[in-house]
Amino acid sequence: MFEESTCGKFFKYVLYVMRNICTCAKIRKLSKNGGLFMEETYALVTGASRGIGRAIACALAKEGFHLICTCLKSGEELLKLKTELEQSYPITCRTYIGDIGDYDFVSKIFEDIRSLDILVNNAGISHIGLLSDMTPEEWDRVIRTNLTAVYNTCHFASKIMVHNKRGKIINISSIWGTSGASMEAAYSASKGGVNALTRALAKELAPSGIQVNALACGVIDTDMNRCFIDEERRALIEEIPADRFGTPEDVAQALVSLLHAGDYLTGQVIHVDGAFL
Repeated sequence: MFEESTCGKFFKYVLYVMRNICTCAKIRKLSKNGGLFMEETYALVTGASRGIGRAIACALAKEGFHLICTCLKSGEELLKLKTELEQSYPITCRTYIGDIGDYDFVSKIFEDIRSLDILVNNAGISHIGLLSDMTPEEWDRVIRTNLTAVYNTCHFASKIMVHNKRGKIINISSIWGTSGASMEAAYSASKGGVNALTRALAKELAPSGIQVNALACGVIDTDMNRCFIDEERRALIEEIPADRFGTPEDVAQALVSLLHAGDYLTGQVIHVDGAFL
């Protein structure tokens, strides 16, 4: 007879599977005897230790995905997230700490990946200042983190997805990649590059049944936007029709909606900005 604690865990797991049995995270296949079984699915999220990346990792765990999460420096926060998710959901979470803009680092991550269903390119940094004051090193750091990193992960992930004839790549971009932002030339350029890469790669991978889309975020209440003083925040909110900053959870919810979208939705840059632009 099971102990009470074991029964409780088992019952919780059964309820969880029943709630999620029809979600896109569980891919149905026919077994040899004609029955249905549920295949494990995997998602890679870069920049997952906090903010938007953390919210996305939590949402994907809730959907039933096993996770591969990366961050650059916040290793302690990433390990806390791993523990939290593995205790809350019947999933595993592998963590890697390093520069996702480093091709060799990404190559080592993919040595451990045999199957991948979802790639979320979220890692990103900003730089505020005049372009004329920006050093070449600062420019390279922004482009490397925001754009080259997307090439790195897509380079490896696309091979796995093409082999499996399925997969979704979702790039976290910005409205400034569409319109440009004063004092954020490098950031705008990097996100504009992400948008163009999204559209181009979608055309390459569509014949293989793989969807590539981007979420262009507006002003999201994360550490990146905490540089504004209260007066600046109020003035900015007045320009947003939704009358508030977005939250990381808003972005995560939009991403989950994309996971459930049909295969014909690909090559799009979707604004999550409260009608700001």
